[in-house]
Amino acid sequence: MALKLYDTLTRSVRDFQPAHPPVVRLYACGPTVYDHAHIGNYRAFLVYDLLHRYLTFSGYDVDFVMNLTDVDDKTIDRASEEGKDVREYTAPFTEDILADARTLGILPARSYPLASGYVPQMVAWVERLEEKGLAYSTEDGSVYFSIGTFPTYGRLKGLDPECARPGARVADDEYEKENARDFALWKAAKPVDEAVGAVWDSPWGRGRPGWHLECSVMSITELGETLDIHMGGEDLVFPHHENEIAQSEGVTGKPFVLHWVHVKHLVVEGEKMSKSLGNTITVHQLLEEGLMPATIRHQLLGAQYRRELNFTRDGLAASAAAVQRLLDFEARLAETVGVEAEQPRDSSGPLARLAGEAVGAFRVALDDDLNSAEALAALFVFVNRVNGELDAASEVAESDLEAARSALASIDEVLGLLSVAREGLEVDDDVASWIESLIAERGAARVGRDFARADAIRDKLAERGIVLEDSAGGTRWKRIQ
Repeated sequence: MALKLYDTLTRSVRDFQPAHPPVVRLYACGPTVYDHAHIGNYRAFLVYDLLHRYLTFSGYDVDFVMNLTDVDDKTIDRASEEGKDVREYTAPFTEDILADARTLGILPARSYPLASGYVPQMVAWVERLEEKGLAYSTEDGSVYFSIGTFPTYGRLKGLDPECARPGARVADDEYEKENARDFALWKAAKPVDEAVGAVWDSPWGRGRPGWHLECSVMSITELGETLDIHMGGEDLVFPHHENEIAQSEGVTGKPFVLHWVHVKHLVVEGEKMSKSLGNTITVHQLLEEGLMPATIRHQLLGAQYRRELNFTRDGLAASAAAVQRLLDFEARLAETVGVEAEQPRDSSGPLARLAGEAVGAFRVALDDDLNSAEALAALFVFVNRVNGELDAASEVAESDLEAARSALASIDEVLGLLSVAREGLEVDDDVASWIESLIAERGAARVGRDFARADAIRDKLAERGIVLEDSAGGTRWKRIQ
């Protein structure tokens, strides 16, 4: 089964076919770097990562670019409030967002273009739009795209061009324009723009690029005139992506994007996330609370990207338990000693059969419009069935165990849960020595029948996420979610 994705433009689930396989040119709209990114942003980032990983797993050469918006009304206003240059203000948030992404196991994009680094290309693009009669300038030095010159405007959202209305960012423009539906390509400088250094010289005077223009120019500069996939949140369909199509295809005359993929918003405890409700949660906050990155990653991948995801504290607890179950399963497979099979290695034992079924079911789920919920279900069915086989078997062939280990590793290559969990559970040498010393002290207390002291040491370690396992061979410890 080939990968099928829902395409916003055609409103259908269809086969994914890149223009020049095996290369896939993938562009994603990243955040506006005026504050820490919230969990809604990271839901989208993790869907980007899942698709990036799965395309790579499927043999494609993925050229992935995600922009970061550092020139925008919000960044300018915040920089002004802080009395800083806009680049000085946004740089720490850019660094934090990328650091948190790495912590959550998000594979790096090839490039993270900042809007401020592409202004000359944006000026040149506006000039080309003017030359083609698709844009006009006003007396104050602003330039607008004339929607009336682009007959198919509105098709991404499914609007009649005559009925299309500007979105919030367009409605907030305070510049003159011929038609209320037209959107800004270049904005004449205001005093606040000058104050924070968000201005550049242009043929129309000092000013700055419009938000919509930024993504078109960055994506085309980085990836070429036609993208295989353009991703973003569902709120970007209109007007942002609609405007990207108009200003991109208006110049090139070529399809701008072959496949549009949009991620649905999440809710928090059943309610829309908003500052007015006081339920805005950042990944930065969750990490500072001590939540394990793999736990956050599991919950944010818990629903298929076109379905609403309800982010809850109970869900985080369930995700922590799920990740711990995977860690325990991985450890069991690693620690189980197999026997050399009498039959040839290519014969399928029960674990090899389950491994093959699991990888097959996993791929079917992700090929079906990147259904991460079903993919996770396939993984845990595999875990349950293999554990059942191991519980019942007196011995197991090493080749059978290796097939199960390989399947788990392959699936995690895409989901990235175990790799992130292992990093989050690592302890340095000093902490490991401290744990070992307490275990030795506990052992001495048990020998001396001071069970209260022994229990106190166990509890002290448990508070730090360290679980002890006593056996005839001694006491082992592990850190848990």
